Amino acid sequence: MMTEKQELGKYGEELVRKKCDCPKCKKSGTLQKLTPSFKCADIICDVCGYLGQVKTHTVKSNDVMQIPDKILGAAWGPQKERMDYGIYFPLFLVLRNTDSKTESIHYLSADLQNIKMFEPRTKLKETAKRAGWQGFMYNLQSVKDSFVCLYNNS
Repeated sequence: MMTEKQELGKYGEELVRKKCDCPKCKKSGTLQKLTPSFKCADIICDVCGYLGQVKTHTVKSNDVMQIPDKILGAAWGPQKERMDYGIYFPLFLVLRNTDSKTESIHYLSADLQNIKMFEPRTKLKETAKRAGWQGFMYNLQSVKDSFVCLYNNS
């Protein structure tokens, strides 16, 4: 059974798949979801092989066009390893207001990202279910103006 956050993430991935063309080859209907265990990427274009990360964030205000300062990332280890090699995946940010049923999709190209955007979180304590696991936060403050809105139903 999926958690509420997993359901939200699945919703965002499906919305991107349905509403967005591939940013690389520009074809529509070619973005497909990757398996949940694939690290640091959620979608792939089945024509050109483009990979992208999707993050879905619930907003409380009706303004689904306002990029938040920070959002939750995922596992820090795989993200850091890719960054050590200079690999960044483009980011689709889905903002959703469940009360007003409004949502938007924003896109940040990989070449506009930098290591300062990624802030490691504290490792989980030894008493935690996933002891030692470490996540990260996306700090979007310095790149807010670089996002491009791809979809908005508000």
